Amino acid sequence: MIKKIIALTLFVSFFTACKKDSSVMPEGGVDDVSFNNYEIHFLDGYWKLNPDMATSVGYHKYDSVLLIPNKQAREKLLTFAKVQLDSLGRYNPGTFLATNKMDFGMMQNQMQYLQWSIESLKAYEWDPSSYNVIGTFAYILNEHYAPLAKRLTNFYQRMANIPAYYKEAEKQIKNPVVELTSLAIEQHLGGVGVIENDFADSLKKTNIPEATKKLMLDRAKLSADAIKSFADYLKNLKNDHPRSFRLGKDLYEDKFKYEIQSSQTAQQVYNAAVERKKYLHHEMAKRSIELWPKYFGTRPMPADTLEIIGKVIDTISVKHVAPDEFQGAIEKILPKLTAFVKSKDLVTLDPSKPLVVRKEPGYMAGVAGASMSSPGPYDTGQNSYFNVGSLAGWAPERAESYLREYNQYILQILCIHEAIPGHYVQLVYANKAPSMIKSVFGNGAMIEGWAVYSEQMMLDNGYDNNEPEMLLMWYKWNLRSACNTILDYSVHCLNMPKQQAITLLTHEAFQQQAEAEGKWKRVNVTSVQLDSYYTGFKDIMDMREEWKKKQGDKYKLKDFNEKFLSYGSAPVKSIRDAMLAKEPAAVSSDKH
Repeated sequence: MIKKIIALTLFVSFFTACKKDSSVMPEGGVDDVSFNNYEIHFLDGYWKLNPDMATSVGYHKYDSVLLIPNKQAREKLLTFAKVQLDSLGRYNPGTFLATNKMDFGMMQNQMQYLQWSIESLKAYEWDPSSYNVIGTFAYILNEHYAPLAKRLTNFYQRMANIPAYYKEAEKQIKNPVVELTSLAIEQHLGGVGVIENDFADSLKKTNIPEATKKLMLDRAKLSADAIKSFADYLKNLKNDHPRSFRLGKDLYEDKFKYEIQSSQTAQQVYNAAVERKKYLHHEMAKRSIELWPKYFGTRPMPADTLEIIGKVIDTISVKHVAPDEFQGAIEKILPKLTAFVKSKDLVTLDPSKPLVVRKEPGYMAGVAGASMSSPGPYDTGQNSYFNVGSLAGWAPERAESYLREYNQYILQILCIHEAIPGHYVQLVYANKAPSMIKSVFGNGAMIEGWAVYSEQMMLDNGYDNNEPEMLLMWYKWNLRSACNTILDYSVHCLNMPKQQAITLLTHEAFQQQAEAEGKWKRVNVTSVQLDSYYTGFKDIMDMREEWKKKQGDKYKLKDFNEKFLSYGSAPVKSIRDAMLAKEPAAVSSDKH
């Protein structure tokens, strides 16, 4: 998973912006120039209303601002969305250059999404985890985009509204989802150390006068107390009629439309994922039957093919690292992946963009065991972080189950997905794309789809010498993408109960119990995001086949990859339209 699936702000995660560098953009026509100017004004207005998002993408003008999440703030956002939709309606995108046509579609979609989120979804009433401010404070503290004293001053000024922020949050919450309430408590108590301890440690490294430091520390204590008080409020909240964590079919289809931006509906993608599961089971059975004699000798094979697959996978999965070596093993895999990508000339890598493997921060805990956090497009020189969940304190049985899931084969596939040539590489390219909107507002299906696509691409090119064990484990991993969609849709739209979900994940997707329990928790606190893996993967694979036919003898995999990535994190269907568009007819120079 990429960046943050944890909600760190009250409002929908929407980003939009102007061109990064107009000097590198195609000239375009009068409408393109007008639209580019409009984007600049659009950006100025949006960042003022959403300073958290501004900071997260590296726009630091509003680092000191924390808005109170009240009705008035929502109404300002709603008015902004309606005004921008009216402004967008005055353009004819059919006259735009391809890159501006993509921007137009993404801006329109996101303004509609913002309006829908406030008027229909209303997560601000039932999702307490959406009020977590700690992530932005951690970003200000940990990223070196400005001198430490300046960042700490912004941090201090921003803290002024924390007590009022959480008092307002308490007023807004009505019949919250129980599972999201638990997540909010876990994340707030897990991350409060950023304000309670890390801020004080950082102050010691500055020459800020002692009297000022005392004022800053006093405010930090008040802020930490307010965060703990909010967690206590949630713990003691009387909640006799909580909202179900299940989104429901109507809201789900709408959210899918805005977030995934596929040409298909959520139900259509679900149906395709069910068929994909059948195909993968067939392929896994062939590999498992091939491997059976190696691991079981002449022992008779079970009649049930799913049982054959399960036994072979279970046997292979005992090859894994020790609990305290998990993060270190990831650090060792990355150079191997880099070398392979270079040797096969799959995509150009940029060694100047730092990738740091780190323990998952406390404020991100509780949703996924591994994720990638990339720098915002205004902070492209900052680090990308491979966040790794810690196994410290886990019961031995739970740790063993988790490590079998991320065995020596799957761990390599995980690193391909999250890092090279997956999320890390794609997001480096996204931050270089000429259109800012495609960098700061990433389409989830494109981002996750690229990561899944990159796994198959590596194996198709002979990664790990095409060992049958690696291929079997990749089929299992790819099955996860299809089952993510099946699980998410079934839980939120078809009311699938927990035990049936666990059976799907353990028996049909061959996941360990710990992984299945973790996925059940994830589907309790997120919705639609799990669809992005399979949807994006399928769309990219289909598109590549079309591109390959169009290119004929000129086709090169690297050319496809880099052209695809050059558009930034736009919806795959928009990139497809641009890449497969007919070349304009040549204009004759003859004068008659």
